Amino acid sequence: MAIEIKFVVVRKGEEKMTFASKKEAEAYDKMLDMAEAFSHWLLNSVTQLDETQAENLGLYLAEHKDDVQHILRTSKSPEAAGAQAAADEPESDEADADTKKIRAVKAA
Repeated sequence: MAIEIKFVVVRKGEEKMTFASKKEAEAYDKMLDMAEAFSHWLLNSVTQLDETQAENLGLYLAEHKDDVQHILRTSKSPEAAGAQAAADEPESDEADADTKKIRAVKAA
């Protein structure tokens, strides 16, 4: 018999997501906290959003917080910065850039 430990994120009595590690569950819970804060902030703004729109937009902003932070820091779109960085990189002769390089380690 196998024993598995699962970490479940529960919000308002509803199971949101199940994770295999505590770190992933805590990161997701933190993202949901951020989404809730964004939603509350949007509902209290001068924009005319209903609760569902504010929740969806809040969740989107929380899920893309790195892009939001990039825009706030640089006043530029993350896509534009990514395209510029890609243009600055020299081309590689490797067929697949997504493969990880294997490093030989000498056994003791």
